[in-house]
Amino acid sequence: MENAGVGWIAAIIIGGIAGWLAEMVMKSNMGLIANILLGIVGAIIANALLGLVGVTLTGWIGYLVAGFVGACILIALGRVIRR
Repeated sequence: MENAGVGWIAAIIIGGIAGWLAEMVMKSNMGLIANILLGIVGAIIANALLGLVGVTLTGWIGYLVAGFVGACILIALGRVIRR
């Protein structure tokens, strides 16, 4: 998370926002802790995947975008696995 240009507290706040946005878009029903975890883990996954194609997102906005995209991917994967 530090390589994304944000600290731990900011990562939690941004992760929560990204997870909540993903929850709204994907129409899932998660709690606050799940949203934060989805946003943080989603940002890590999305940054890793984007890094493979040479794209780097940094700062608050980059972390938010990566967290949102990654959280949406995780929600979609969770739905596929549950079926």
